[in-house]
Amino acid sequence: MAVHLQRTIVARTKKPTASVIFLHGSGDTGQGIRAWIKDVLNQDLIFQHIRIIYPTAPLRSYTPMKQSMSNVWFDRYKISINCPEHLESVDSMCHVLGSFVDEEVNAGVAKDRIILGGFSMGGTMAMHLAYRFHQQVAGVFALSSFLNKDSIVYQTKLPPLFAMCQLGLEMTQRERLPCSTQTHCLYLEKWMTVRDGRNCRCWRIRDNKV
Repeated sequence: MAVHLQRTIVARTKKPTASVIFLHGSGDTGQGIRAWIKDVLNQDLIFQHIRIIYPTAPLRSYTPMKQSMSNVWFDRYKISINCPEHLESVDSMCHVLGSFVDEEVNAGVAKDRIILGGFSMGGTMAMHLAYRFHQQVAGVFALSSFLNKDSIVYQTKLPPLFAMCQLGLEMTQRERLPCSTQTHCLYLEKWMTVRDGRNCRCWRIRDNKV
């Protein structure tokens, strides 16, 4: 039976030329991660011609919560980097989320103009989706995420997709992502903002004609 996921979409145009699929962490929703980002930035993550898609994971029994129902992308035997991955649920969700990538391509967005990413469990999910099933995308990012020690992702011949690992990781001021031409690139830009009296390092995705 097909799984239909709810989604929240932020876009300024009906004909975007690039897309970002942003996956929330365990127990959250697409609307929830959008609200969190908006709270951090004091505005929506929005661009002139980039569509931001926030899917919501389905409710499923989650083993680390003693089989309680939760909005999670996949199951885990336990929350530990040293335990095996629950590949049955990971692979099943990769196929479901792959339909989002296909929908964007069918809507006219080139696959190498799509970025996959997420927060916590969403970042892990994005790495499986990009590296194992959709290596032609422009890039993948993961915020405060981890892959299990013996993850099947490490068995994949990895293209240069990875954009960032954890919040707080030191990176160069501007990190370019692979793009289809030399004159039109997606890149991540770091800037500082003041929040609650403290300097916070944040990231934004920019679409730049160089």
